[in-house]
Amino acid sequence: MLIVIENVLDAHEVKAFRERLSTAAWVDGAPTAGSRSVAVKQNLQLERTDPVAVELGQIILRKLGAHPVFISASLAEKIWPPVFNRYENGGHYGTHVDSALMRLPEAGLTIRSDLSATLFLSEPDEYDGGELLIEEQYGAQAAKLNAGDMVLYPSSSLHQVTPVTRGQRVCAIMWMQSAIADAAARGMLFEMDQSIQALSVGRAKDDPDVDRLIHVYHNLLRRWAKV
Repeated sequence: MLIVIENVLDAHEVKAFRERLSTAAWVDGAPTAGSRSVAVKQNLQLERTDPVAVELGQIILRKLGAHPVFISASLAEKIWPPVFNRYENGGHYGTHVDSALMRLPEAGLTIRSDLSATLFLSEPDEYDGGELLIEEQYGAQAAKLNAGDMVLYPSSSLHQVTPVTRGQRVCAIMWMQSAIADAAARGMLFEMDQSIQALSVGRAKDDPDVDRLIHVYHNLLRRWAKV
């Protein structure tokens, strides 16, 4: 299940991010790929400990921590700090799957990657190519979003970034361990929560029908959550 979350960053924030990233210390991204993925990865990244990456990553995490759609869709327990990448001059990342377990040594943290996210920082007309292709049950879906928007998708899916043949594609990527490991259960809870919010509009705060739905939602969450 792919979920697009719009306006994680507004236009002013995107502009500020791009200005900081334009003079950052970009390095070859291949060394961070797995033993098989390294053969198909060609991009630039900021080191995880780079001061610019740390500062901008903390801004993103604060924004996500207050974003109701992200909270509802991910039910995130742990988040790998955002990694900033840049594709240009044919840069691409061939078909791969994200590592199931990811170790962050400096934090003494290991996360199970249930969800992956790409936050776009370049406008779609700034570059050619660079689509994020995510293979799902009914075929591949392409994501090339407006700057400031993010796509959330299962880490278990095969995905790729097609070659960027003009301009620069700048993004931030991250991974989450969800309280709900099962993707189907997490998707049902998200749809139920969104329906509850929609049905609550214009109703009394103690509406019994809405209260019953909230009751069911939390009992399902209690049944499926692993924290």
